[in-house]
Amino acid sequence: MANKAKLEALLTLINTSARDAIALYEKYGDVPAIDQTGPHPLDNAVDQVALKSAIRTLEGASAQLCTTLAPPSHTAINLVQVYDHACVRVVAREGVSDILLKYPKGIHVNKLSKKINIEPKKLARIMRLLATKGCYNEVDTDVFANNRLSLILLDENPVKHMILLHVELISKGASVFYETLKDPKIAYSYDPTVAPVMYSIDKDGIEGTVFDWMARHDGQRESYHVSMRSLNTIMGSLAVLAHFPFGKYSTVVDVGGVQARDIWARDCPEAVAEDRVEFEDLNFFEQVPVKGKDVYYLRNIIHDWPDNESALILSNVRKALGPNSRVLIHDYVLLQLSRKQAVIEASELGTAPEPLLANFGVGSMRSYQQDMTMLFAHNARERTLQDSLALATAAGLKLEKVWDLAESCVLEYSAA
Repeated sequence: MANKAKLEALLTLINTSARDAIALYEKYGDVPAIDQTGPHPLDNAVDQVALKSAIRTLEGASAQLCTTLAPPSHTAINLVQVYDHACVRVVAREGVSDILLKYPKGIHVNKLSKKINIEPKKLARIMRLLATKGCYNEVDTDVFANNRLSLILLDENPVKHMILLHVELISKGASVFYETLKDPKIAYSYDPTVAPVMYSIDKDGIEGTVFDWMARHDGQRESYHVSMRSLNTIMGSLAVLAHFPFGKYSTVVDVGGVQARDIWARDCPEAVAEDRVEFEDLNFFEQVPVKGKDVYYLRNIIHDWPDNESALILSNVRKALGPNSRVLIHDYVLLQLSRKQAVIEASELGTAPEPLLANFGVGSMRSYQQDMTMLFAHNARERTLQDSLALATAAGLKLEKVWDLAESCVLEYSAA
């Protein structure tokens, strides 16, 4: 394909995927606007796979077109001159979105600065940068109001806790990442106790893993637990309920469920009262889960651990399986950039339409960023399909099917 033809093909992909997304929004109401002051009904839909699929192509094709046409120096500096996280940290920590709820027509930065004790001219620069990215509306000069995106930063939204986890704890690991790669004592180690985040806070005399550190910090631990629930929204994790045929099975074991007792008691007390759900403490490195159940579900568990620890978890789950049991591993699956390798995996994962990069480029960027998050926090990783298969096969599991949920995947295994 000639170069100009590739650009025209990218333009077509942008147009088609955008129209697909528009049509999906219209099924739930009107299409959203950048300055919309409330959420759209589709924002909280359980099954967003079709939307995420359209956005994956739209983001990938748009970024690829921009990178192709922009001067390289323009794009290169844009990779690093990114201070959104520093600005988001300020407004998240100070509860700016919650304050703006009381001012639907907007509030001047001078008034806002008095409420949060931040110098007004600096605050205006922070707010304007975020508004330029579509987070907050500048309704008049130096007057800012909430919009659909800034509502994500409300205290009641679990996604805010995930954002704070990244802009505070994970960013510490990122700041010393290079040093950990060159430190001869740990550079080749995958020990979770020397992950970059732990390296960065070692000066506090804290040892162990990030989880050990959180065990001693009540506020951080609780925020982390809440942030894990936000993955339902961020990754569209609940779509598994609409795609995997849970109706065929009677029993499900949620391995590693965070705060399960509290959440079931709050959201589904009748199931607890009728003994339809049981809770059992489990050290999945040393113990086998309850045996002989239909489905063993592990969401965002395996990616927290390096290969040795992950193999141990899966081996213990394997010991619990009956002949018809299924294991569901719900995580990101890193797509290959090599078009040749992508074709091999296409039967399981699909492949991006040409001339889009084979892994959808920026459209699947969060899985690669999440891979770095796992490295910074735990010395762990997201895995390719081949990585996951190698790990599962060694634990005595056989792949039955890949459930592609556009952003994440569910790998369904049986006992080999």
